[in-house]
Amino acid sequence: MRILLSNDDGINAKGIWALHDALADHAEILVVAPEREQSASSHALTMHHPLRLRQLDERVFAVDGTPSDCVLMAVRGLGGKIDFVPDFVLSGINHGANLGDDVTYSGTVAAAFEGHLLGFPSVAFSLASGTGDFGLAAAAARELVLQLAARERVPTLLLNVNFPDSPEYRGLRVTSLGHRRYEDVIDERTDPRGKTYYWIGGSPSWDDDPRSDMAALKDGFVSMTPLHLALTDVPMVETIGTWGLSLQPNGSKAAE
Repeated sequence: MRILLSNDDGINAKGIWALHDALADHAEILVVAPEREQSASSHALTMHHPLRLRQLDERVFAVDGTPSDCVLMAVRGLGGKIDFVPDFVLSGINHGANLGDDVTYSGTVAAAFEGHLLGFPSVAFSLASGTGDFGLAAAAARELVLQLAARERVPTLLLNVNFPDSPEYRGLRVTSLGHRRYEDVIDERTDPRGKTYYWIGGSPSWDDDPRSDMAALKDGFVSMTPLHLALTDVPMVETIGTWGLSLQPNGSKAAE
């Protein structure tokens, strides 16, 4: 088995090496991760300056770009040079949960998205606490990957997996994305020179949904949410089609 491993916490993050070490005896691993932390970078690609690739070991590379850059670089940039085509693209283990709506901002999930777009089964792993037991989470991730590998390959597989911050797990629960609400999202402050600056943050609360990823973590379960990138709202396509909207050729004003 060949595994491409990336993250958004950076090449030196504890979580990525815990996952690497847990899988090292079971797979050939290529690590391509950001040179520095890229949390909340979402699915960004670097388009306005060149990327730098630094080799740290035989199959360990750091990229001065985003998690999506790293996966694209590994598959399209390095793949032919080092003869490496992954069976799985794994991202994480992230230092902190990636739940509900937050997956749209997550660099961890974005790396898995990129692997999915490139045609590989992909899994994002996150631990609810950045100071939690990465060894326990990595052991559970290994067991899940080995079980997935034993099944028929599904190229479209895209999973978001979160581990609770707990000394033991009650099991695995297949979930849907929850919905998080933020209060006081923009925090306005004044620096010592009297100029205004802002922090994006706030206090989150979650909708009460027993099927959600957040509910699973609260109950002590590992949450596994299948994702996809088919963003078209098909029922709305059909609804808008009945509205009679139109534009004239060449954008000219519609007849009165």
